[in-house]
This record gives sequence, structure tokens and C-alpha cells, in this order.
Amino acid sequence: MPRYRMTVEYDGRAYVGWQRQENGPSAQGAIEKAILSASGETVSIRGAGRTDSGVHAMGQVIHADLAKEWSPFKLQNALNAHLKLAGEAVSILDVTVASEFFDARFSALRRHYLYRIVSRRAPLALEAGKAWWVPKALDHEVMHAAAQILVGKHDFSTFRSAHCQANSPVRTLDRLDVTRNGELIEIRATAQSFLHNQIRSFAGTLKLAGEGKWTPEDVRAALEARDRKACGPVAPPEGLYFMQVDYPAVIIDRRKRTEENGDDDLS
Repeated sequence: MPRYRMTVEYDGRAYVGWQRQENGPSAQGAIEKAILSASGETVSIRGAGRTDSGVHAMGQVIHADLAKEWSPFKLQNALNAHLKLAGEAVSILDVTVASEFFDARFSALRRHYLYRIVSRRAPLALEAGKAWWVPKALDHEVMHAAAQILVGKHDFSTFRSAHCQANSPVRTLDRLDVTRNGELIEIRATAQSFLHNQIRSFAGTLKLAGEGKWTPEDVRAALEARDRKACGPVAPPEGLYFMQVDYPAVIIDRRKRTEENGDDDLS
């Protein structure tokens, strides 16, 4: 049975999240319906990470096992045709044939996320639903300095949802950079895995630093508190994008890899 690896983008506003759920449409469900329409096969696909309602993706990676052999080009075109016909806000960016040992979730080495803030007095028109509008001036340099306190291996209990199902709050954050281009402030985060709401919790806390309400040392104190009550407000989902997933050049048998600490990855 051939395995297909796909890169997917979607507008999170249309869905209750990545994962198939009973309470509304999901990006996963949209793709599985497209596969059924195109091939007649009922499959359960796996994604590299789960995203909450309203969170977007530009580089979600999935895999699907199909009984029929397809050329990647024809499979991509067929799925996109069915997704468009169904009015879904999902697009298949590429398709490749993958090793049987490739697993979109467990083979992942690093996941990359972007959080976008537009800092200006005027409300958003073109960017509405695609960025967090903050009508106050933000000092991105202070935000970046505060962000560096969070880089590294830490107990991130302060910055995870009370509903997080991960077995451990310890994660290694490889990157948390804050840059500015005019009105747009970008927060870029990289790690092997993230906790539920971790990046949105970072963004809300760093906003306080950018407003001058918190100092970088306040952010350090919040981290060291290991207490959810010490976190700043959780930023809204519309500013968050799942950007990219890194994989090893050679994929080992996924059965030899274990799920790290009950990885939640619902950022």
C-alpha cells in the first residue's frame, strides 16, 4: 500500500481545528472527504501537528496510505479539484511518494510557527482574521529580549493550557525571535514539539513586554513560577500560522520512535 506525503495549507477560520471532531468541520475531515471522493477510499490521515480553531497553516505535513497507486501530480490535482468543489479553505501544495517508515508526526525533527501582530491605531480590513490587531505601540526590541529568556530547555507549565494533555511540561525551545517590518511584528518559534497554547501564551506575554507593562525580568519570573496563573493573556488564534516541518534525510522505522512526553502540539 503506497504512502503519500503531502504539504497542506488552510485558512483556520473555516474550521474547528486540524483534527476531525464532532462539533464542526475540520481541515483533516475536509481532506479525508476529498480522498474519498477522488479514490473511493475511506482513510484516516495523520498530520505533523494539531492546530486549534482559527489557527492557519502554510506548511502542515500529512501522510495518507492509499490502496491505489497514483502519480503525485494526478493525486494533487484530484484532491484540489474535490476540495474546491466542496468549497473548502484547504489546498494541497505538493504530493510525494514516501517511505513506508515515514510518519508525518513521529518522524518530525522540528516544527516552525509564526505569530503575526499588526500594531497600529486603525482597525484591520485586509488582514482581519489573519493577524492580531493591537492598537497600541509595541517595542519589538524589548519583546525580542524577553523572548530570549524563554529559549532553551525549560518547564513551561506557565505557558501551557490547563487542558494540555502532554505528560510533561518540559520542552526545548530552539528559537523565539521577534522582528518588525513597519506595522507588522512577527514572532517565529521553532521546537521539536510544543504544548497546547504554548505559542499563543508566549505571544500574549511578549505583548505585555512590548507595551512596557512587563519587563524581561517579569517574563523570567513568570517562567520560573511554573504556574499558569503567572502567564499573560493568551493571544487570539488568528495570528498563528503552522509554517513548516523538518524531517531527517533518512527516515527510520517509525515504530522505533516514541511519542515525546505525550506531545500535544496544539499551539
